Amino acid sequence: MHYMHKFITVEDYFETLTPRQRKPLEVIRHIVHTVAPEAEEVISYNMPAFRYKGILVYYAAHTNHVALYPASLQALSAFGPDLAGLQTSKGTIQFPLGSELPVSLVERIVRFRINENDIKAISSKKRKTKTAG
Repeated sequence: MHYMHKFITVEDYFETLTPRQRKPLEVIRHIVHTVAPEAEEVISYNMPAFRYKGILVYYAAHTNHVALYPASLQALSAFGPDLAGLQTSKGTIQFPLGSELPVSLVERIVRFRINENDIKAISSKKRKTKTAG
């Protein structure tokens, strides 16, 4: 399994995937690049991730599914009805391999996370300004 390997780049990670795993992850990667062009691709917790004012989302391949980790419990609860029929856990949304990836849902989740990180960055700046004064 590819998890034993320590990944340095997202390309390193993608090289270990089967075509069946790679295709949906490439779609997720493309969606994030499109919706958040200023986000930086990184490896974090040995998974591909995007960083924009903090972690935006993680995503990964597993044996029977690919997973999106929105790095936010609010994102999972905000999209609760849209996630019906998908396997979810505390911080994960699973998309079964071989099924159609819900592109618009992934786009909306990424936009939600951009907004969350923007708000967090603004409130963090305000706190720093108050304590500096």
